[in-house]
Amino acid sequence: MHAKPSPLASPIPELPVHYMRGGTSTGVVIWEPLVPKEEHLRAELLRHLMGVPHTGEAPGNRQITGLGRGPATSNKVFLAHIEETATGQRIVSTLAQLANEHGEIDWSVNCGNMSSALPLWAVDSGLIEVPESGAFDIEIRNTNTGVLTVSRMARETDGRFVATEIPGVMGAFPQVDLFLQSPVGSKTGALLPTGAVVDEIEGVAVSCVDVAVPMVIVAAASLGKTAQEPIAELEADAAFMARLRQLWIEAGLRMQLRRRDGELLTREELARSETIPKVCIVGTPRHGGHLAVRYFTPQTGHGSMAVSGGCCLAAACLLPGSTAHQVAAGVATPTQTYTDIPVSLENPAGLLDTLVTARHGDAGLDIQAAAYRRSAQILMRGQVPLYGASAELTRALQALPGADR
Repeated sequence: MHAKPSPLASPIPELPVHYMRGGTSTGVVIWEPLVPKEEHLRAELLRHLMGVPHTGEAPGNRQITGLGRGPATSNKVFLAHIEETATGQRIVSTLAQLANEHGEIDWSVNCGNMSSALPLWAVDSGLIEVPESGAFDIEIRNTNTGVLTVSRMARETDGRFVATEIPGVMGAFPQVDLFLQSPVGSKTGALLPTGAVVDEIEGVAVSCVDVAVPMVIVAAASLGKTAQEPIAELEADAAFMARLRQLWIEAGLRMQLRRRDGELLTREELARSETIPKVCIVGTPRHGGHLAVRYFTPQTGHGSMAVSGGCCLAAACLLPGSTAHQVAAGVATPTQTYTDIPVSLENPAGLLDTLVTARHGDAGLDIQAAAYRRSAQILMRGQVPLYGASAELTRALQALPGADR
């Protein structure tokens, strides 16, 4: 039997990938040494991989030539590698967010859902060794936002991962608890990027908050809604969606959101943005949570609730006077010492339970960390042939030191 040659040395380059689910998102995790450093080659590779247009736009593209699946929640790619720290090994992650109808790639944000897939990927790839039983922590440093997350998993005595069920996912899968460290000001450097707890935009009161991700929070009642509506119903309401778009664009300008190169996002770029700012409508809870929410990413509605956005919204519930605080019910008030405050968010898939470590300091609300529970799953591991890869990309892949891995 002959040894199989490196797939990256074949006429059609093949890229080793893990196709994974993290929380309620799906996407791809790639060992970063297998990917060219040149940004234009990375972009070409990812477009081939996910089946999005290489140039221009393709309305209604179903991504049948790639691994992407339409909505933003299924168009994520993590490039990841391992770095050594004073206390051990750490995953370093870089998220590429793609969209089905165009080839622009957003490198500006992290994804809390897909982040839960990273520790399972690292263990499965043999890049990090963990105990055969019991709990273990793995740090994750995200380069898009600078946020440091501590992931916690556990193994049974027979080596299987401890499993859990979460809203929006059928069945029990490996449990991953994620603790966001110092999450305030992930993109803007401030808890309140506009400097105000509440801003009035187009006659509507909104709160612009940046914890793990910058988000625009709107009381559903101010738009004639309850935050109990099915997402499909909200998306089908053209007048509502147009109004929501106006709010997130103007709020994004006031928050001074920036591109990856540091330049301010323009009105046109915000109108096309698939990632920032997130936007949600909130209302009175009816099903045992502290707050009801319908969340947008921002172009499309989310079938449940993104965990980074959930952490942001939970923190906003602790902020006196915010649009979230005004309608939240039964949330504990921060004291002068750090306390873990649970906040449960009603969303279309059920309840997202979060934990915010916060105190009321001299300068107001002081948030130390935010945590949430997810599950992760390996959907498939294997090689993806990159049909149509340019000669430049093919040469670059073949020249990489990791090509023989």
